[in-house]
Amino acid sequence: MAWNFICLVIGYFCGCISSGYIVGKIYHIDIRDKGSGNAGTTNVLRTLGKLPALLTFAGDLLKAIIPVLIIRLALDTPDGWYLLCLYMGLGVVLGHNYPFYLKFKGGKGIAVTSAVILSTAHPLVILAGLLIFIAVVAVTRYVSLGSLFVAWYIPANTIIFYRENPLFIHMIVVSLLFTAFAYFQHRQNIVRLLHGSENKLWGNK
Repeated sequence: MAWNFICLVIGYFCGCISSGYIVGKIYHIDIRDKGSGNAGTTNVLRTLGKLPALLTFAGDLLKAIIPVLIIRLALDTPDGWYLLCLYMGLGVVLGHNYPFYLKFKGGKGIAVTSAVILSTAHPLVILAGLLIFIAVVAVTRYVSLGSLFVAWYIPANTIIFYRENPLFIHMIVVSLLFTAFAYFQHRQNIVRLLHGSENKLWGNK
């Protein structure tokens, strides 16, 4: 239990490295004052363009992938590393969403959640998840809707591959927290989706 907490705390401070905020400052703006007010990749893309968005996305991926991979390399069995990786990843999501030095105003956690998926999930889950995300966004042009699908990939991976694990209940509870935080951070997007007023990736609402 102590290691779970330690991973959560370390993950939080890794997550507090706000790529969107840093990229915004490079371009002499506070990204939280622009567009949706979010410090994530989508708002950077709409506000500053493709290259800044790519830098933001890469930074958000790395701040989750690196600590999670360190756990995987340190522990050589799934029973040992998977739960700790989930705690580390959840900490990164919390730090990304609620960085203490930015008055707890950060991103929505989808990029870092994707990084946790890339670092922990079975390759088939990663491939299927990527195809689903691309299909949803291509058909609807709603990045937020695709993101809400992404929020279920970690629980899906846990159910499919760890349901026989003695720690399964613990694992699925932590996995579902990724989903819960994603939906909470997207609550305004969900309302706009229901009312047909959500911003599309390109074109009109």
